[in-house]
Amino acid sequence: MDLQNQQRIKDAAEKFGAENVVVILGSSDAEGAEIYAETVSNGDPTYAGPLAGVSLGLPVYHVFDSEIRDECDPAAWEEQIGMMEMVLDPDALAAAVKGIRDQFSTHSL
Repeated sequence: MDLQNQQRIKDAAEKFGAENVVVILGSSDAEGAEIYAETVSNGDPTYAGPLAGVSLGLPVYHVFDSEIRDECDPAAWEEQIGMMEMVLDPDALAAAVKGIRDQFSTHSL
């Protein structure tokens, strides 16, 4: 996750309260999704950005998580995400983020 996005997330958590912020990822690989999820919930594991050592405890989901998909308009989902769902492994991506969420998130939906 780039430094600008880390700062945006940190600013949103400070402005609105971490209990009022949810992060939704759209990463295409499970390893990247885990790193991004850990960054926004437990702090930047590379200690290189604004979230280095900052544990926000944010709830983080992958767009393929059923909790997120169930909230989406089916037509918009099909138009915007449907193709990626066919070429990626949605279950693996959702599971990777869920593992980090279960371990580090202190807030929930």
